[in-house]
Amino acid sequence: METPIERAGTQPMRRSARTTLVSLSTETPGELEITQPTLPLMSIEPAVAPARKTVGGRFFDWLIVITSAWLTGGLFLDGWAHAHIPRLETFFTPWHAVLYSGFLAVALCHIVALVVYHRRGRAWRQAMPVGYGLSLLGIIIFALGGIGDLTWHVLFGIEKGVSALLSPTHLILALGGTLIIQGPFRAAWARPNRTSRPSLASLLPMILSQTMLLSVFAFFSQFIHPFVYAWSAVPASAVLPFYGQALGVASIELQTALMMGCILLMLRRWRLPFGALTLVLTISLSLMTVLSNHYWLIPVALLAGLSADLLLWWLEPSTQRVLELRIFAFAVPVILFMLYFLAAALLWGIAWTIHLTLGSVVMSGIVGLLLSYAFVHPHISIDR
Repeated sequence: METPIERAGTQPMRRSARTTLVSLSTETPGELEITQPTLPLMSIEPAVAPARKTVGGRFFDWLIVITSAWLTGGLFLDGWAHAHIPRLETFFTPWHAVLYSGFLAVALCHIVALVVYHRRGRAWRQAMPVGYGLSLLGIIIFALGGIGDLTWHVLFGIEKGVSALLSPTHLILALGGTLIIQGPFRAAWARPNRTSRPSLASLLPMILSQTMLLSVFAFFSQFIHPFVYAWSAVPASAVLPFYGQALGVASIELQTALMMGCILLMLRRWRLPFGALTLVLTISLSLMTVLSNHYWLIPVALLAGLSADLLLWWLEPSTQRVLELRIFAFAVPVILFMLYFLAAALLWGIAWTIHLTLGSVVMSGIVGLLLSYAFVHPHISIDR
């Protein structure tokens, strides 16, 4: 008579674990027989190694930063031309040439990297370095936007004023461009931290990438930017007495939200070294002065950046030091716009009342403070 265990040992199986069992033999009563049946407990499939992701190096990061700066510089040159040359009635301009040649340069870098890594054995989906996959999508969007922009100009003419910033094809170009220039930022975000206090040199591609993002945001909202339009110097109109005041306060609040959003996102991920915020604020705000010829505001941007770095060094805000993060988020815009109004008072005078001037400064701090809660949530205790 065959026992159930011995019958199980005769079952055909693919690949399974072998277990030593003890059973009673029916042929020799009283004796124990040691058998090694193979039990159908589980099937063991050969392990498949996950596809390795392509990790780009610092050379590629810097290559994209340089070509992205070319692209961003072309954007601001084109903006300067629209602001200073009233009879700009053609798509084919030297400034468009700088803009689109910058796009071709950055697109070529991505395509070459894609092909090179694919030839080294990567699948097409894994061939692009980590963080740069969305940049390829941005290249496609930008190319389609460029073709659409040319067609739009032929059909409807050259945009002027705010229309030039909110034109549908220009917004498509902006979307594609921001996806491209954020490649080094996304790549740095995906890499593990090698040290708790990274150096300025190691984070510089990421910092410049984020600076260009903030600059593009500011460019497309320049119609409501205090470094472009100094509404605080404009006397109240008899017809619309609150028009300039409302625009001035709204411009401060909007640009504070954009600026602190970019800064807090970096603080959410890294402990920023001294000098990082000086670069971010000085470059992004100085580019806006080019559009309006308000070059006297460049020292304001520099001093605000240095002050932000000093606050960063003193407070050490982070996700673990939440109170310090809240203070930092409030203080940075307050210092920036206090310096802004001080410079405005010395150079051309302020038409606003002291109540409105200081109130708008405090409002900028409140915007920064509230925004910090979106990046670092308050602790929630759950009663059981």
